[in-house]
Amino acid sequence: MDQTKFCCSVCLDLLKDPVTIPCGHSYCMNCIKSFWDEEEKKKIYSCPQCRQTFTPRPVLVKNTMFSDLLEELKKTGLQAAPADHCYAGPEDVACDVCNGRKMKAFKSCLFCLASYCEKHLQTHYDAAALKKHKLVEPSKKLQENICSRHDEVMKMFCRTDQQSICYLCSVDEHKGHDTVSAAAERTERQRELEVSRQNIQQRIQDREKDVKLLQQDVEAINQSADQTVEHSEKIFTELIHLIQKRSSDVKQQIRSQQETEVSRVKELEEKLEQEITELKRKDAELKQLSHTEDHIQFLHNYPSLSALSESTDSSSINIRPLSYFEDVTAAVSEVRDKLQDILREEWTNISLIATEVDVLLSDPQAEPKTRAGFLKYSREITLDPNTAHKQLLLSEGNRKVTVMNQQQSYSDHPDRFTDRCQVLSRESLTGRCYWEVEWRGGGVSVAVAYKNINRAGNWKKSIFGRNDKSWSLDCNNNSYTFRYNNIQTRSQVSGPRSSRVGVYLDHRAGILSFYSVSETMTLLHRVQTTFTQPLCAGLRLYYDYGDTVELIKLK
Repeated sequence: MDQTKFCCSVCLDLLKDPVTIPCGHSYCMNCIKSFWDEEEKKKIYSCPQCRQTFTPRPVLVKNTMFSDLLEELKKTGLQAAPADHCYAGPEDVACDVCNGRKMKAFKSCLFCLASYCEKHLQTHYDAAALKKHKLVEPSKKLQENICSRHDEVMKMFCRTDQQSICYLCSVDEHKGHDTVSAAAERTERQRELEVSRQNIQQRIQDREKDVKLLQQDVEAINQSADQTVEHSEKIFTELIHLIQKRSSDVKQQIRSQQETEVSRVKELEEKLEQEITELKRKDAELKQLSHTEDHIQFLHNYPSLSALSESTDSSSINIRPLSYFEDVTAAVSEVRDKLQDILREEWTNISLIATEVDVLLSDPQAEPKTRAGFLKYSREITLDPNTAHKQLLLSEGNRKVTVMNQQQSYSDHPDRFTDRCQVLSRESLTGRCYWEVEWRGGGVSVAVAYKNINRAGNWKKSIFGRNDKSWSLDCNNNSYTFRYNNIQTRSQVSGPRSSRVGVYLDHRAGILSFYSVSETMTLLHRVQTTFTQPLCAGLRLYYDYGDTVELIKLK
């Protein structure tokens, strides 16, 4: 027995106090009352299933025979059918054939443009003519397959207008267009879809490999960072122990020398004290002799008493007031100052290297395209007076350099260039950096160089661009020429003439680019190489007195 026949189509549960309305459908007494109460304003009352209307409102009377039958059936285990087991809800596709309350659709037919429950779909399986119809999963969009103009099924596709059409459209407004059957177009698009899926799946595999690599990189970064912290702490601990040992050694040497000097002074002091005692005794004897009245006795004793013992050499006593160990203090202070200078300079390098750690290799295509993009990497660079040739005058906070007729009063320094008017920056450059220089006069070489470039000797070893430790763009009023390892570019670098040159460095990617900067930025030369050490910015001026070059402050 079909249990759904004993269910109320409103509450979807077994009938309670069943009533039968004039159209013959039965409901729970409370369910139909509540339904008609909502229709009270219209004064027209309908059946929830067949929608037949009644006026006036029917009087409801309990169907006793139906009620008794339900009670008997409940004793045999009759249960209400699940609400979503058979009937279509608001989100479901309903069967287009069912009368009254609609059952859920099991399939939709693209030929009939209708949806069917399992019961009404059976004819598509049984009738030979219907077996050829295309059945798909239930769809609410079947009407979208109907041509709004001709009310025909759209079985064709216009490739010219990229839209589905019916047969009448193909001989009407789409006449002369490239039209094919929808099935043929689907086949073509299906092939494209499969290719796209293969590409997507390949990209998924590639990205999954990339993710694994990145995960390995994360692990490697963490491991490297932990090891570096451990090694750095060990190195700094060794430095601290070394300084402590040197402090102890200096202290021990000072105390040892203190003991030696004090002992030597005490020994001399004792000799002097003994001599004083002896002299006092001698003085007393001479005093006593001076009072002797007997001349003969005086003359007899005088020779033995007047003879003095050898005096301590007073020239050995050389006192330096308040300056005994001050020279040691000065020497230690000098060591401290040198260490501070080294640590200050090297700390900049260490800090830059630590902050510029970049696991992902820089993409050459990621080089900025506009001046605003370059300015994001701008670095404030100053020139190192200890490297400046003695005919170069530094000014403007060590950002401007001028060729002078007379040598400047720089102290001798191992870092100073002695053969050419060159100077290096104080800062070491790693990561991505950008700076600009502006020059006036006969010409200038804008360069980058390793810090260990020669400062004197063979000109090939010390001049920017003439060795494998520096890269140089030579600028004058007529041309630009790039040099590295004493090899210049085959032809002069072309570009607009400008007194300002921009330099972009991506140390990790090995990119060095020179730009002419005016209203626009024009690439003059780009180098792709491998940098093995931090770099310094370099400037070389020709021997034209008064020529200047300035590192521009960039905002």
